[in-house]
Amino acid sequence: MSGFAGRVVLVTGAAGALGQAATAYFAANGARLALLDVVAIEGPHFTRTCDLTDAAQCRAVVAEVVAALGPVDVLVNIAGGFAMGEAVHETTPETWDFLMGLNAHSVLNMARAVVPVMLETGRGRIVNIGAGAGQHGAARMGAYSASKSVVIRLTEAMAGELKTRGINVNCVLPSIIDTPRNRADMPAADYSTWVTPAALARVIGFLASDDAAPIHGAALPVSGLV
Repeated sequence: MSGFAGRVVLVTGAAGALGQAATAYFAANGARLALLDVVAIEGPHFTRTCDLTDAAQCRAVVAEVVAALGPVDVLVNIAGGFAMGEAVHETTPETWDFLMGLNAHSVLNMARAVVPVMLETGRGRIVNIGAGAGQHGAARMGAYSASKSVVIRLTEAMAGELKTRGINVNCVLPSIIDTPRNRADMPAADYSTWVTPAALARVIGFLASDDAAPIHGAALPVSGLV
């Protein structure tokens, strides 16, 4: 398969389970990959470490990607994470800032770095990773839910701003992803009901493909059997 042959696909959070699955999907479909994470990644692709909460680092690394591979055609914002928190009235500045930085500022910083490149070429696809929890609040998940809600709202706003400029922006909303970390944290769960990283990667691949050209601002639930 070569649906992304020659296209430059930039994946953040590429060292994680979903990042690895997305990398495998796009590589199998002919993409030229740029992989970012806070930890070093080994392999045949262009890789860099980057703190995505640092806007200057994001701008610098995207400039490196463009210089090495060419303009970014697809941005997949996977970097993020989950943590239970305190009750809303007990939420610490550290909890709030950590989750907003990890889940929301990372998307904003990459958008500010990559969208100008896409506007120059007049084309692009952006796929953000939100969460089902971003659609509603839950006890001790106020900061997390808020941070993922920001991802959905940014996706919708960007789609409205960019859809007439040749750029599609959409997001997926996973429930629980079947990762080693989640299995360790929830050993009594029924893993068969969870979404596998490979299945989620295929959904991301669809939204990044030419077949998704008419889709703008979607927040697509990918919840498996949960």
